[in-house]
Amino acid sequence: MKKFSLVLLCAVLLGGVAFAQQNPEMDFKRTEHNFGIIKEEIGSVSTQFEFTNNGKSPLIIQRVSASCGCTTPSYTKEPVLPGKTGTISATYSTVRRPGTFNKTIRVYTNVPDTVYVLTIKGNVTPKQ
Repeated sequence: MKKFSLVLLCAVLLGGVAFAQQNPEMDFKRTEHNFGIIKEEIGSVSTQFEFTNNGKSPLIIQRVSASCGCTTPSYTKEPVLPGKTGTISATYSTVRRPGTFNKTIRVYTNVPDTVYVLTIKGNVTPKQ
């Protein structure tokens, strides 16, 4: 019985290690974008964050949320296969928002216990 228990324990542990190595892995080229000084009359500014799935299984973006209503995110909806790339876009509305801003975008995926945080910032000059 002891041998059986030991074999079963080893099988469970090795199976867990093999499963852990099958997870997707999201690697961003950059996680922050500074728009610098922008004019309020522009209306909105956008940037894209590109990422690669460096894991062993498809990466699925479950949801993306912005820290406020002034930032609108969009993202690759289909699963990103291992070795392939995807994008997350962030659009910031400058209308009636003069001054500096520093906003975050949270990315929730099927990568266990991980929330990715992207940042956009800049300074909006008021209309003349």
